[in-house]
This record gives sequence, structure tokens and C-alpha cells, in this order.
Amino acid sequence: MDGENLKYQIGANIAAYRKRSRLTQAGLAEKLNYSDKAVSKWERGESVPDVVTLVQLAEQFGVTVNDLLVDPNALPENPGTLEKAMVQVSEKALKRKADKGIILRLCTTLVWFVALLIFVVVSSLGIPKSWVAFFYAIPANAIVVLSLRSAWHDFRWNQSLISIIMWGSLLSIYMSLLLFFGWNVWKLFLLGIPGQIAIFLWFRMFRPVKEKEEPHE
Repeated sequence: MDGENLKYQIGANIAAYRKRSRLTQAGLAEKLNYSDKAVSKWERGESVPDVVTLVQLAEQFGVTVNDLLVDPNALPENPGTLEKAMVQVSEKALKRKADKGIILRLCTTLVWFVALLIFVVVSSLGIPKSWVAFFYAIPANAIVVLSLRSAWHDFRWNQSLISIIMWGSLLSIYMSLLLFFGWNVWKLFLLGIPGQIAIFLWFRMFRPVKEKEEPHE
């Protein structure tokens, strides 16, 4: 990069950060003990501040010296490049979110399709109570959703999903024993009580703890 382009970049950055700070050229000059004409020359790219002044400018604007040297098109005040980039990022983020939602729905549909297929096949063979397959679809569906969300590093629903897996599994086993063997082992659900407590304590153990703010002296 030649010196003229660097002067322009520094000047454009100073102007952009000055406006963001809601300072006039005279107001910025007063803070730096310079004249407003000097600030005007910086912003027009006719001259550049010395190193010490660049540091003072960075401190005044709350940025780094490097921020004053980069391409002005990267500044938030420039509505061209950055705004377009932000729009593209937002669109991509929304698309990824929509894609994940579609994947979850497709996988859920597939789980219940398999349960329906098992029901159709088993019932066609004349085996009674084949609809019990739908009970097993409940924990299976939760396992699939849990696996996908964990792969995407989205752990917000993990506690609920694990609870569904546990209770759904107990319900499936209970219904199977009841329908096929006539065993009404309702006490099986008692196992879910310590299981639920363990799930609650496990997630509570890894919950981030907010540090208390120390009182100001």
C-alpha cells in the first residue's frame, strides 16, 4: 500500500470514529490540543498524525491503533461493505437455523415412519397388540433429537430430552410386559424417581455459577 492510500485510510477512519463519538472537528482538536484545521487535514488525507497522536486518538475513540489503519470500508459507519456482509451473515444464520429445523422434523418423521412400518408389518403377520411399537418411538425420537442437538452444540433441551428418554423407556417396557405377559409392574415407574433426581442434579452440577460482584470501595 502506498503512502497516499494509507493517509486516506487513516483520515477516513478518524472521521468515522469522530462522528461515532459525536464530536466535531473542533471538539476533537480541543481534546488533543490541536487545531481544528489539523484535524481537517487528517480527515482529508492531506497529512497524518504522528505516532503519539495516533495512540491518543485510539484511546479517545476506545479502539486500537490498528483500527485506525485498516480499510475504512470495514468500519461500522460505512453502510456499504459491512452492512452487506452483516445481511449475508444474518441470512446464512437464518438459513442454518431453518435447515436444522428441517433436519429435526425429517428425522422425527423418519422415526415415526419406522414405528408405523413395524406396526403394519407385525399386524399383517397377525401378531396382536403390534401398536406397542409406537411407545418405543417416543424414547427413540428423543434419542435422535438429543444426538443431533448435541452434535450442533445446542444443549438447551438436553435435560428434558434425557428425561423423555428415561420415562419413555420405562413406559415402553411397562406396556410390553402388560400387553404381552399380563404383568402390571407399575412399580417399574418408581425407578424413574431417583433417575429424574440424578438427571436434575447432574445438570445442576454443570450449570454456570454467576460470580457475585464485589462491592465498590
